[in-house]
Amino acid sequence: MYQALYRKWRPETFDDVLSQPVVTRTLMNQLRTGTTAHAYLFTGSRGTGKTTCARILAKAVNCEHPREDGNPCLRCSICKDAEAGVLSDLIEIDAASNNSVEDIRDLREATVYTPERCKYKVYIIDEVHMLSPSAFNALLKIMEEPPPYVKFILATTEIHKVPATIISRCQRFDFRRIRQEDLVERLRFIAGEEKIDLAPDAAQLMARLSDGGMRDAISLLDRCSAYGETITAQLTAEAAGAAGREYLIRMLEALHRGDAASLLGDVAALHDSSKDLSRLCEELILLLRDEMLLKATGDTGLLRCMADEIPALQKLASGSDMETVMGMLDVMQSCRERMGRAIDKRVELEMTLIRLCSPKRQRTADAADSEQVRALMQRIEQLEAGAPVKPAPAVPQAPPAVSEPTPEVDLKTAKMADFKPLSQWPEILEECGRRNPAVRGTLAGSQAVVNANVILIVAENPFFLTMFKDKQNAQSLGDAVETIMGKRYVIRAKCSASASKPRPVEEMLEKAKNAGISTTQSQN
Repeated sequence: MYQALYRKWRPETFDDVLSQPVVTRTLMNQLRTGTTAHAYLFTGSRGTGKTTCARILAKAVNCEHPREDGNPCLRCSICKDAEAGVLSDLIEIDAASNNSVEDIRDLREATVYTPERCKYKVYIIDEVHMLSPSAFNALLKIMEEPPPYVKFILATTEIHKVPATIISRCQRFDFRRIRQEDLVERLRFIAGEEKIDLAPDAAQLMARLSDGGMRDAISLLDRCSAYGETITAQLTAEAAGAAGREYLIRMLEALHRGDAASLLGDVAALHDSSKDLSRLCEELILLLRDEMLLKATGDTGLLRCMADEIPALQKLASGSDMETVMGMLDVMQSCRERMGRAIDKRVELEMTLIRLCSPKRQRTADAADSEQVRALMQRIEQLEAGAPVKPAPAVPQAPPAVSEPTPEVDLKTAKMADFKPLSQWPEILEECGRRNPAVRGTLAGSQAVVNANVILIVAENPFFLTMFKDKQNAQSLGDAVETIMGKRYVIRAKCSASASKPRPVEEMLEKAKNAGISTTQSQN
């Protein structure tokens, strides 16, 4: 039966693992000296070797005849059964589908039994961040005081979702993205062993499209091998749903010329040929990034583009200024974020390209998300300076309702010019809506700015400040920020002047109160 290439060529020893020298060297030294920990946490982007290293470590700690350098022998029955997936003392759990507290309770109950054949019973929990809060709590106790014959290896792509109580009980190893040259070398080796005719530029393109993930690169090679006998860069681009390289350079040149007609024609042609427009946007972003680095350093060693594209990028970089290139890059990255939520990705990309080709529209597009924020920041500056502001004064800043980190900036002396628009605010609102729809409802039309670890929310609805004073509401908003941003922030809130005007009824109640008239409402 045919076996996928990424499974067939999965590394079997630490020596075969690419671009993770710190991780593999440390683990091999621990194995060699017999100082392995009871719990490990492997974190990093997909396809960087987390699960692979976990399996190698599980084999090595139980190997009957380990090598002197700490690697498993691969010849004993333990190693062979582990590689075949039939070793009962090696338990792999997918937390994405086994994330309930009952699943973890079953795991805890199973740990009371000693290993059947091995020295250690090893639990590999993949995508551990998917566990529910109650499941994490159930896992915490057994990880804190495990039996001497039990070891845990946790793997995750989203470390910020793992509770600090779990992280503190593990030895943490961060896996870096695999270097492009290592990916190319590995792809060419596998292609040679599999008798696949792989062109050098195709291997480079596969490595670049995989974004440092070995599994993605090998899977793309596997897919391309079914297209024809010779794998070219053009075939690779078609298999990946990416734009061919000639399209990309032509589109980048059209962007610099402001030729919207040419760009829209290319988008139409690519869309008709079923190209992935999100991938096209990412490709343009990467080329703009390379142009930016050429402009900043002139060092071609930092680039991720194809070698034959460097002259064209150098020409474009020499004829443009840094502000223009960075402006295009910023707008394209915002476009890519919006495409993930857009009803029609093509429309979103076309609008962005048209804006970039028109200086006036480009300024409008660049300012669209931050113009309102800047106006509100100016109003807040006037309020803080004590200057009169029309039409009405802003509602006082809401105090924090829950414990929070110490601000890295002096909130009393900080200037609003130091704050920048928070580009992740739409994602934070979406996450907040899942956690607390009521708070999300009061944040309609709101904006947010950030400086160091301080986030300032400018809300249109004055009722948000009332809700923000509630500990539970503030906690849910803070958790939403941490989920998207990866750490906790100091959160402050103000209400824009236009939204803080007292309503007529409120005005009447206030006047009555000032006149000494009781405003207590009767209960019917």
